[in-house]
Amino acid sequence: MSVYDEIPYQVKQKAGDRGITAENMEKSQHTDFNKDTTNESAVATYCCENWILRKNEETRLDAFEMTGLRKILRVSWTAKKTNEWVLNKAGGKTELLHTIKARKLAYYGHTMRKQGSCLEKEIMHGTMSGARRRGRPRTA
Repeated sequence: MSVYDEIPYQVKQKAGDRGITAENMEKSQHTDFNKDTTNESAVATYCCENWILRKNEETRLDAFEMTGLRKILRVSWTAKKTNEWVLNKAGGKTELLHTIKARKLAYYGHTMRKQGSCLEKEIMHGTMSGARRRGRPRTA
């Protein structure tokens, strides 16, 4: 059974008027998409400038991106397809981690260009004004 057999008659007629044939529809298999228009990047990068990225988080973000690509391409988890195959089919490379790192760097530069001593800048530098009291710290 082909993809074209599942489409109602009215849609077939309108598709035929536009020059779309069954062969073209079967070749496409809905693999043409724009990663920028998917909601994946908006959800995954929400407030990412403040994250602390360790190796564990980086691998989990890569896995999240691959899972999203597999869902968009409709590749079942039981299908034995490698990540390289999925990336070739999607026509690109992993971008999520690079986007997050670029946004973190841009936010750091924005904060460092601020005039005077603001709280964000002091926290990023790790400097605190004042001095610690002498002696052993008190416990609550």
